[in-house]
Amino acid sequence: MTKNAKDEAESYKVNKETAESEEVISQELSAEESELPVDRVAELEAELVRQQEQVNKFRDELLRRAADFENFRKQKERESMMASSRALENIIRELLPIVDDVKRVLAHAPSNTETASEAAPYIAGVELVRKSLDKWLEQKGVKAIESIGGKLDVNFHEAISQIDHPESEPDTIIEEYQTGYLLGEKVIRHAKVIVAR
Repeated sequence: MTKNAKDEAESYKVNKETAESEEVISQELSAEESELPVDRVAELEAELVRQQEQVNKFRDELLRRAADFENFRKQKERESMMASSRALENIIRELLPIVDDVKRVLAHAPSNTETASEAAPYIAGVELVRKSLDKWLEQKGVKAIESIGGKLDVNFHEAISQIDHPESEPDTIIEEYQTGYLLGEKVIRHAKVIVAR
């Protein structure tokens, strides 16, 4: 063999070995590359699952906070309504003795004609005050408790005395000493009554 032929044979052998090693490396790289996307996809899917769990956790927390806020708002509305209702109730309770006094003044107005004519303007003025008070109480939802002739009901009446009254059944209300009042369905003052034995 000539030197050229020998060099060519050796060069061919080296080229063949280089080509084979390049092919092996290429196959290894392509195997790694083909595994890399699968691993990456699995990793991304796992990350997506974690992120979705976090989103669900935040959504649940947000819904819980929104429900807590709604409950807080409703509670504050109820408290506000109760406070205004109590304030109205207290004002009415303080006003009821004045209503009683006005009724007493009218009940004890002079009846003889000589003094009645002189007192007529004052009595008319007191009557106007009584009508205004009654109208205001009615607008606020206050009603007088009807008592006389009915049976004693401890939910609405307070018996202050019992008397013998042969024409009436026992526990029948004979006389009303002080008028009771309802605010809506709530008793704000019990009627003080005298009942038959």
